[in-house]
Amino acid sequence: MFTGIVEETGEIVARERTDDGLRLRIGADEVATGLEHGQSISVSGACLTVERFAEREWFEVFLATETVERTYLSDLAEGETVNLERAMPADGRFDGHVVQGHVDAVATVSDVESVEEDWFFEFDLPEGYDRYVVEKGSITLDGISLTVADLDAENGRVTVAVIPTTYELTALSEKAPGDPIHLEVDVLAKYVERLLEARFE
Repeated sequence: MFTGIVEETGEIVARERTDDGLRLRIGADEVATGLEHGQSISVSGACLTVERFAEREWFEVFLATETVERTYLSDLAEGETVNLERAMPADGRFDGHVVQGHVDAVATVSDVESVEEDWFFEFDLPEGYDRYVVEKGSITLDGISLTVADLDAENGRVTVAVIPTTYELTALSEKAPGDPIHLEVDVLAKYVERLLEARFE
Protein backbone atom coordinates (compact mmCIF):
# COMPACT_ATOMS: atom_id res chain seq x y z
CA MET A 1 0.00 0.00 0.00
CA PHE A 2 1.10 3.56 -0.72
CA THR A 3 0.03 7.00 0.45
CA GLY A 4 0.43 9.05 -2.73
CA ILE A 5 3.20 11.18 -1.22
CA VAL A 6 5.97 11.10 -3.83
CA GLU A 7 9.45 10.67 -2.32
CA GLU A 8 11.42 11.73 -5.37
CA THR A 9 11.44 11.63 -9.14
CA GLY A 10 13.49 9.07 -11.03
CA GLU A 11 14.80 8.90 -14.57
CA ILE A 12 14.36 6.13 -17.11
CA VAL A 13 17.97 5.19 -17.82
CA ALA A 14 17.43 1.98 -19.81
CA ARG A 15 14.62 -0.10 -21.30
CA GLU A 16 14.58 -3.62 -22.72
CA ARG A 17 11.76 -5.26 -24.64
CA THR A 18 11.20 -8.97 -23.98
CA ASP A 19 8.75 -11.55 -25.30
CA ASP A 20 6.72 -11.20 -22.10
CA GLY A 21 6.80 -7.44 -21.56
CA LEU A 22 9.23 -4.65 -20.81
CA ARG A 23 12.06 -4.18 -18.32
CA LEU A 24 12.89 -0.66 -17.11
CA ARG A 25 15.95 0.57 -15.28
CA ILE A 26 15.17 3.68 -13.24
CA GLY A 27 17.81 5.98 -11.82
CA ALA A 28 17.09 7.08 -8.25
CA ASP A 29 18.82 8.16 -5.06
CA GLU A 30 16.65 8.03 -1.94
CA VAL A 31 14.25 5.38 -3.26
CA ALA A 32 17.17 3.20 -4.36
CA THR A 33 18.51 3.12 -0.80
CA GLY A 34 18.13 0.00 1.33
CA LEU A 35 16.17 -1.90 -1.31
CA GLU A 36 15.49 -5.62 -1.28
CA HIS A 37 14.63 -7.98 -4.10
CA GLY A 38 10.86 -8.24 -4.42
CA GLN A 39 10.14 -4.90 -2.79
CA SER A 40 7.23 -2.85 -4.16
CA ILE A 41 7.69 0.64 -5.58
CA SER A 42 5.08 2.93 -7.08
CA VAL A 43 6.35 4.17 -10.45
CA SER A 44 4.09 7.05 -11.45
CA GLY A 45 1.25 5.28 -9.71
CA ALA A 46 1.89 1.71 -10.91
CA CYS A 47 2.95 -0.79 -8.24
CA LEU A 48 5.99 -2.64 -9.60
CA THR A 49 8.41 -5.16 -8.11
CA VAL A 50 12.15 -4.58 -7.75
CA GLU A 51 14.16 -7.25 -9.58
CA ARG A 52 17.68 -5.81 -9.43
CA PHE A 53 19.24 -2.66 -7.99
CA ALA A 54 22.43 -0.76 -7.32
CA GLU A 55 22.45 1.09 -3.98
CA ARG A 56 21.65 4.81 -4.40
CA GLU A 57 21.95 4.51 -8.18
CA TRP A 58 19.15 2.56 -9.90
CA PHE A 59 16.65 -0.27 -9.71
CA GLU A 60 15.01 -2.47 -12.34
CA VAL A 61 11.35 -3.45 -12.66
CA PHE A 62 9.52 -5.68 -15.10
CA LEU A 63 6.25 -4.69 -16.77
CA ALA A 64 4.13 -7.70 -17.69
CA THR A 65 1.80 -7.51 -20.69
CA GLU A 66 -1.19 -6.35 -18.63
CA THR A 67 0.83 -3.49 -17.12
CA VAL A 68 2.08 -2.47 -20.56
CA GLU A 69 -1.48 -2.40 -21.87
CA ARG A 70 -3.01 -0.58 -18.89
CA THR A 71 -0.34 2.12 -18.42
CA TYR A 72 1.68 4.50 -20.58
CA LEU A 73 4.99 3.37 -19.05
CA SER A 74 5.93 1.47 -22.21
CA ASP A 75 5.83 4.76 -24.13
CA LEU A 76 8.44 6.42 -21.93
CA ALA A 77 11.85 6.99 -23.48
CA GLU A 78 15.23 7.09 -21.80
CA GLY A 79 15.69 10.38 -20.00
CA GLU A 80 12.02 10.83 -19.08
CA THR A 81 10.95 11.35 -15.48
CA VAL A 82 8.67 9.27 -13.23
CA ASN A 83 7.30 9.72 -9.71
CA LEU A 84 8.60 7.27 -7.10
CA GLU A 85 7.29 6.09 -3.73
CA ARG A 86 8.24 3.05 -1.69
CA ALA A 87 5.49 1.02 -0.02
CA MET A 88 4.33 2.43 3.30
CA PRO A 89 5.92 0.79 6.38
CA ALA A 90 3.52 -0.54 9.00
CA ASP A 91 4.66 2.07 11.51
CA GLY A 92 4.83 4.93 8.99
CA ARG A 93 2.98 8.24 8.99
CA PHE A 94 -0.15 8.26 6.82
CA ASP A 95 0.02 11.63 5.07
CA GLY A 96 -1.97 11.02 1.86
CA HIS A 97 -4.79 8.53 1.32
CA VAL A 98 -5.10 4.80 0.61
CA VAL A 99 -3.31 4.22 -2.70
CA GLN A 100 -2.99 0.67 -4.00
CA GLY A 101 -0.75 1.32 -6.96
CA HIS A 102 -3.33 -0.29 -9.24
CA VAL A 103 -3.78 1.97 -12.26
CA ASP A 104 -7.45 2.02 -13.24
CA ALA A 105 -7.02 3.84 -16.54
CA VAL A 106 -5.04 6.48 -18.39
CA ALA A 107 -6.53 9.99 -18.30
CA THR A 108 -5.43 12.95 -20.43
CA VAL A 109 -4.24 16.39 -19.37
CA SER A 110 -6.63 18.92 -20.91
CA ASP A 111 -5.43 22.18 -19.36
CA VAL A 112 -2.67 23.56 -17.11
CA GLU A 113 -3.05 26.98 -15.53
CA SER A 114 -0.83 28.93 -13.16
CA VAL A 115 -2.76 31.06 -10.65
CA GLU A 116 -0.48 33.12 -8.39
CA GLU A 117 1.71 30.47 -6.68
CA ASP A 118 -0.56 27.50 -7.34
CA TRP A 119 -1.21 25.40 -10.41
CA PHE A 120 -4.53 24.04 -11.65
CA PHE A 121 -4.49 20.85 -13.70
CA GLU A 122 -7.58 19.73 -15.60
CA PHE A 123 -7.94 16.15 -16.81
CA ASP A 124 -10.29 14.33 -19.16
CA LEU A 125 -11.44 11.14 -17.46
CA PRO A 126 -12.01 7.93 -19.39
CA GLU A 127 -15.69 7.19 -19.87
CA GLY A 128 -17.46 5.94 -16.74
CA TYR A 129 -14.85 6.99 -14.19
CA ASP A 130 -16.52 10.25 -13.18
CA ARG A 131 -18.87 8.24 -10.94
CA TYR A 132 -15.97 7.45 -8.61
CA VAL A 133 -14.99 11.10 -8.19
CA VAL A 134 -16.47 13.69 -5.81
CA GLU A 135 -15.50 17.29 -5.14
CA LYS A 136 -13.07 17.58 -2.21
CA GLY A 137 -12.53 13.82 -2.42
CA SER A 138 -9.23 12.05 -3.05
CA ILE A 139 -7.83 11.02 -6.41
CA THR A 140 -4.46 9.61 -7.44
CA LEU A 141 -2.78 10.96 -10.57
CA ASP A 142 0.60 9.52 -11.58
CA GLY A 143 0.94 8.23 -8.03
CA ILE A 144 0.26 11.61 -6.39
CA SER A 145 -2.48 11.92 -3.77
CA LEU A 146 -4.53 14.97 -4.76
CA THR A 147 -7.79 16.58 -3.72
CA VAL A 148 -10.50 17.19 -6.31
CA ALA A 149 -11.08 20.94 -6.62
CA ASP A 150 -13.81 20.73 -9.26
CA LEU A 151 -15.72 18.00 -11.08
CA ASP A 152 -17.48 18.50 -14.40
CA ALA A 153 -19.30 15.17 -14.53
CA GLU A 154 -21.24 16.10 -17.67
CA ASN A 155 -18.02 16.45 -19.67
CA GLY A 156 -15.98 13.91 -17.67
CA ARG A 157 -13.41 16.43 -16.49
CA VAL A 158 -11.76 16.91 -13.12
CA THR A 159 -9.60 19.75 -11.83
CA VAL A 160 -7.02 19.53 -9.05
CA ALA A 161 -5.11 22.34 -7.35
CA VAL A 162 -1.38 21.73 -7.01
CA ILE A 163 0.75 23.59 -4.48
CA PRO A 164 4.26 24.77 -5.45
CA THR A 165 6.01 22.00 -3.46
CA THR A 166 4.10 19.23 -5.26
CA TYR A 167 4.64 20.92 -8.62
CA GLU A 168 8.39 21.23 -8.06
CA LEU A 169 9.03 17.82 -6.48
CA THR A 170 7.03 15.65 -8.90
CA ALA A 171 6.89 15.04 -12.63
CA LEU A 172 3.69 17.12 -12.88
CA SER A 173 5.87 20.08 -13.84
CA GLU A 174 6.63 18.30 -17.13
CA LYS A 175 3.00 17.64 -18.03
CA ALA A 176 1.26 19.61 -20.79
CA PRO A 177 -2.18 19.42 -22.44
CA GLY A 178 -2.51 16.18 -24.40
CA ASP A 179 -0.15 14.21 -22.16
CA PRO A 180 -1.31 10.93 -20.55
CA ILE A 181 -1.53 10.50 -16.80
CA HIS A 182 -2.26 7.43 -14.69
CA LEU A 183 -5.57 7.45 -12.84
CA GLU A 184 -6.40 5.54 -9.68
CA VAL A 185 -9.75 6.40 -8.16
CA ASP A 186 -10.44 6.14 -4.44
CA VAL A 187 -10.71 2.42 -3.66
CA LEU A 188 -13.38 3.17 -1.03
CA ALA A 189 -15.72 4.35 -3.79
CA LYS A 190 -15.26 1.06 -5.63
CA TYR A 191 -15.99 -0.97 -2.50
CA VAL A 192 -19.17 1.02 -1.85
CA GLU A 193 -20.28 0.47 -5.43
CA ARG A 194 -19.69 -3.28 -5.16
CA LEU A 195 -21.55 -3.54 -1.85
CA LEU A 196 -24.53 -1.69 -3.29
CA GLU A 197 -24.54 -3.92 -6.38
CA ALA A 198 -24.51 -7.03 -4.19
CA ARG A 199 -27.33 -5.68 -2.05
CA PHE A 200 -29.66 -5.13 -4.99
CA GLU A 201 -28.78 -8.24 -6.99
